[in-house]
Amino acid sequence: MKVGQAWKIALGVAAVGAVATFGMSSSVVGAQAPATPDVTYTKDIAPILQRSCENCHRPGGGGPMPLTTYEEVRPWARAIKTRTGIGPHAGVMPPWYLEKNIGIQKYKDDPSLSAEEVAKVAKWADSGAPRGNPADMPPARQWADNNTWRIGTPDLIVKTKDIVVKANAPDWWGEIEPVPIPIDEDRYVLAVEIKEVNNATVSNGGRETVGSLFVWHHLIYRTQVGLDQDVATADLDTSSSENVVGWPVHEVGRNPDYFDPKAARLLKKGSYIVSDSLHTHSSGKDVTSHLEFGYKFAPKGYKPLYKRASYSLGNGVDIDITGMEKDQQLHAYAVLPEPTKIISFEPHLHAPGTRMCLEAIWGYNIQTLSCVGYDHNWVRGYSYADDVAPLLPKGTILHIIGYMDNTAGNKNVADPRNWSGSGNRSITNMFIDLGNRVHMTEEQFQEEMRARVAANPGKDIILGCPLCGVVAQQMKAGARTTQQQQQQ
Repeated sequence: MKVGQAWKIALGVAAVGAVATFGMSSSVVGAQAPATPDVTYTKDIAPILQRSCENCHRPGGGGPMPLTTYEEVRPWARAIKTRTGIGPHAGVMPPWYLEKNIGIQKYKDDPSLSAEEVAKVAKWADSGAPRGNPADMPPARQWADNNTWRIGTPDLIVKTKDIVVKANAPDWWGEIEPVPIPIDEDRYVLAVEIKEVNNATVSNGGRETVGSLFVWHHLIYRTQVGLDQDVATADLDTSSSENVVGWPVHEVGRNPDYFDPKAARLLKKGSYIVSDSLHTHSSGKDVTSHLEFGYKFAPKGYKPLYKRASYSLGNGVDIDITGMEKDQQLHAYAVLPEPTKIISFEPHLHAPGTRMCLEAIWGYNIQTLSCVGYDHNWVRGYSYADDVAPLLPKGTILHIIGYMDNTAGNKNVADPRNWSGSGNRSITNMFIDLGNRVHMTEEQFQEEMRARVAANPGKDIILGCPLCGVVAQQMKAGARTTQQQQQQ
C-alpha cells in the first residue's frame, strides 16, 4: 500500500470514527445519561449568530435579513437550520466551504460552525426555537459601521474613482484609471483588504444574488512605479522587479489576504494601482461604486526574510466541460523549484465549479492539504494558521483537482445543456489556485521544520510537512548524542 493511500485511509477511518462516536453519543450514550439540557436562543444560539452571522445579517448589512434579536431570528429558525446544515457546499451559511474530515483544519478568519454548533441549531429549531432566560443573553455586538475592516484599522486606505454601472448594462472588461498611492517612503504590507463601497442596498430591488450589492466582479491589479516605462508582460505577474509588484486578485465576496510575517509585500513610494483586467456586471439597479484598498503595514525598518513564490498552478486556457454531466474532474500540477511555504489556498473556478482539493506529492507520500467546496457567488481564500502552513521541500509536486457539475442540479449554471470551455465569463470556465506562497532558502526551510517539530512533540507525521518526520528523528538522535556526551 502506498503511503499516500495510507494517509487517506487513516483520515477516512478517523472521520468514520468521529461519525460513529457522534451517533453513539446521541443514542446509546444518551439513553444512559441524564436528559440533554434544552437549547435556547439566549444561551446557545445568539452567541453563534453574533460570531458567525451578524457581520452580514444586521441592519444595513449585506444579508437579506437582520438576525440580531430573537424577534428577528425566530421566523427564520427552520431556514437557519437548513442553511447551516448543508455542509461545505453551495448555499451553506456562513459561506465557508472547508471540508472538515480531511486535510489541515486551522485557518485564519474561520467563521464556520462546529459540528456541535450545527447540531445545537438543529435541535433548537426542532424544539420550537425557544427564547430562553433573558439573563443568559450576551450583550449586543457593537458594529462600528457597515464598512468595518476585518484586518483592523488600516494604516493606509487608497480609493479608486467612482464608476457608474447601469441597471441592465452588459458585462464589461477593461482598465481602471491608475490610482496614485500617497506614501512618502517604501513600506512593507502584512495584510490587504479590498472593499467595494457603493450606493446599493439590499432593500431597493435588484437580483437575488450576492451581486445584488456589488458590481465589481473582479480586479486583477498590480502596483507599479514609472508608468511611462515599457514593462515586460512577464514582470507584471511576479515580484521579481521592485517597481512592479503583483497582488492577490480582488473578487466579489472575497475575504482579506494575509502575508507571511517573514514575507511582507513591498509597496513602493511613487507607486500606482494599475489594472487592465476589471470585470463589472450589472446588479439590476443603477449603482455608483468604487473600491477601497486597506493596507496594514509592517513596522518601519522591517526587511523580509523570504521571497514571494511566483509560479502558476492551474489551467485557464484549455478546459473541456461536457453538458448535462456532473462530477467532471480537472487536474493540474506544478513542481516546486525551491523549498516553499503555502500561505493560503484559493480555488478559482467558474459557475460549473463545485469543489477543489490541493495535494502535495513527495515521492510516494501523498498528503491532501485542503479540500473545499466552491460557490461562484462567494469567492473565498483560505489562509492557513501560521503554525500549520504547509512546509514543502524542493521538488514537491502540487496537484489540484477541480470538480465540475454542469447539470440542472447546479443552480449557478445558466444552461447545463451547453458544452463549455475556457473564458473570462462566468458561464465559461477557469481552474486555478490563486493562493499565496513563499520560497525559502534550504537553511530557512530546515529552521522552519525544526520549529514545527518542536511545536508538535511526539508526532512522527505532521500533515503538510512531509520531511518533518525525518527532522524529528534527527533531533532525537542529536539529543541522545548530547545526553551521552554529558554523561561521559
